[in-house]
Amino acid sequence: MFLPMQIHLTLPPWVEELVDDSRRYVSDEERVGLAVALSRRNIEHGPGGPFGAAVFNAEGRVVSVGVNRVVPQTCSVAHAEMMAYMSAQQRLASFRLNAGGGRYTLATSAQPCCQCYGATVWAGVDELLIGARAEDVEELTEFDEGPLPADWIGELTRRGIAVRRDILRDEARGVLAAYGTRGASY
Repeated sequence: MFLPMQIHLTLPPWVEELVDDSRRYVSDEERVGLAVALSRRNIEHGPGGPFGAAVFNAEGRVVSVGVNRVVPQTCSVAHAEMMAYMSAQQRLASFRLNAGGGRYTLATSAQPCCQCYGATVWAGVDELLIGARAEDVEELTEFDEGPLPADWIGELTRRGIAVRRDILRDEARGVLAAYGTRGASY
């Protein structure tokens, strides 16, 4: 029997064309705007879902980005937030992003599902910026976001993670609606 000894996940090549890692994304809107742009491009260029995410350092520079790669990578954990976290952790050589004292923000086009919420608890981010809500995702697509604690925002806040949501919500909902009308889902 052969067991794989390595896992290899990739982002699509167009990511380099869209993301300017020399730019400072200062406002919440700029940061979530990048996540929404990633989600839009992901459904325009392939079989990925309508989700994008980006990790920023305290200066507002992009550390990493992620888009939904579940279908093309045949991997159920290849959600946008997970891809962004894994890439940032590799880049910073730290399984907890803020372990070295820096501050990090995850901006995401839509509220994290139960899997990505769990990863957010442990990833070492200090802020979570959200575009669309989970109810938007479930209303406009066929995705099931899974169960979260009743007070999920309070749980993150108690762990030192500030949560701000509804940032560019209409724009993020637009991407979800475009995906939903295609009838494409995994």
